[in-house]
Amino acid sequence: MRSGLSLSTLGLLFGASFFAFSLTPSLIPRTDMVQGAISGFSFAAGYGVGVFFSWFWSALELPSPAGRTRRLLHWLAVAFCALLVLGFLWQATGWQNSVRALMGMEPVSGVRPLTITFLGALVFLVVLGLSRLFLRTFRLFSRKLAGRVPQRISIFLGLLAAVVLFWAVTDDVLLSSGLHATDSVYKKLDARLEPDLPAPKEPDKAGGPGSLVRWQDMGHQGRRYLALGPTAADIGEVAGEAQEPIRVYVGLNAAETPEERARLALEELKRVGGFERSVLILITPTGTGWVDPGGINSVEFLHRGDIASVAAQYSYLPSPIALMTEGAYGVETAKALFQEIYGYWRQLPADSRPRLYLFGLSLGALNSDRSFDLYDIIDDPFHGALWTGPPFRSDTWRAVTKDRDPGSPAWLPEFRGGAVIRFGNQDGGYEEGRVPWGNFRIAYLQHASDPIVFFEPEAALRAPAWMEKPRGPDVSPDLQWYPVVTMLQLAADMHAGIAPDGFGHSYAPADYLDAWLALTEPQGWNEAALERVRQKLLERNPR
Repeated sequence: MRSGLSLSTLGLLFGASFFAFSLTPSLIPRTDMVQGAISGFSFAAGYGVGVFFSWFWSALELPSPAGRTRRLLHWLAVAFCALLVLGFLWQATGWQNSVRALMGMEPVSGVRPLTITFLGALVFLVVLGLSRLFLRTFRLFSRKLAGRVPQRISIFLGLLAAVVLFWAVTDDVLLSSGLHATDSVYKKLDARLEPDLPAPKEPDKAGGPGSLVRWQDMGHQGRRYLALGPTAADIGEVAGEAQEPIRVYVGLNAAETPEERARLALEELKRVGGFERSVLILITPTGTGWVDPGGINSVEFLHRGDIASVAAQYSYLPSPIALMTEGAYGVETAKALFQEIYGYWRQLPADSRPRLYLFGLSLGALNSDRSFDLYDIIDDPFHGALWTGPPFRSDTWRAVTKDRDPGSPAWLPEFRGGAVIRFGNQDGGYEEGRVPWGNFRIAYLQHASDPIVFFEPEAALRAPAWMEKPRGPDVSPDLQWYPVVTMLQLAADMHAGIAPDGFGHSYAPADYLDAWLALTEPQGWNEAALERVRQKLLERNPR
């Protein structure tokens, strides 16, 4: 079923359908450039499906149209595809605005169909060219082997040789070169010393005189984390009498191994008096070493500065790249830091040691979850954890969401009445447990529109549970499931989605405040005072 243009008729029908479906909304608003890329890959995926079915039909030796009938059907299919794509392009602006309205964003006046179509066609042609190059390589190897081995073996070996060749070029040349260049860029950014962030002069602060970790070894994100936190005066403006919060951070260059950095973090935390505070937060940062300021500032305000926090960097690459290249290293660092801090903490008198909590955002949440074994802490557990925007690969999150209580939605589950684990979003939710929240508490903060949380490869073949009604408050009712296409949309949302604070993978300080308030239960707060804190956090949020 091919025309003179050597394009499969069935491939065009499936490709155009996938292209059209890709214009429907997903979780995050999209720019025209991102939409063009998604549409191109969707067209390519649909075209591949159509080509497969066409080949399968021929392999079964079933009758197919020929001659003028085949050409007529082909051009009718082309016309249908054009009308289908134009019809969906016409509605694309409304679909994008349905997502933007839920997130409080200004509506867009219109998508640029020519931009989307051009980029989509370019992506499709590149994928098509690579696919045909692979096919020719496979056939070349098969022909070379055909006279020496049986036909089936020559086909298998030809396919294997083509896969190995393409994998070698992709992995050893393109991917390795790209990662090397990326690593070089981020390494320089991490080492850059900002003149507006000088080293502290106080000896009782990390990075200051007498510190066990040099300021230049903190890393870019570490220095920002240490320098931009609220002071006792800042906290006192809205909370009354307050202390200076204690922050400790060990950069990637401070020592050679995760174990050495973890020991440095423990000794520095002891040196500055971190274990003498009422609350201690063990932070696992994101891939770049970033600690979300809203996440830590909020709990420091709630506890009026009577709090210490500690973090250790394991990478300077963005989380998606770090997860791909240094995933095990991140877990190793998180485990080493937990073992040092928890091991020392559990030796302290139970009536005088600080309450210990874990905190992580995104990849930090994943690695924090994997930093301890329940059987190692069951006889003397720490007090709890706040895991924000946990990636879909998080084992505990996946298990709890799958085994949620009947009637609770996948985007905000209830698990065993909320005795240990509770979920919240931008509208709260931590008070919804059917049974009292115990002494050991785990809180998840997640948005229904967060693709990092709700992406799943299985979306290529079935609708995800979070799409069932009722849906999350920030998920468009126009979002529909389409095979393969929805998975590609969610993948693009993860890497190129843009959402304001309080939606998607951007978590607002006020949402953190509610989560920490429920999790740690600080005393002496009323709603008027909490509102002053929310305004203060909003003013200083340095996104």
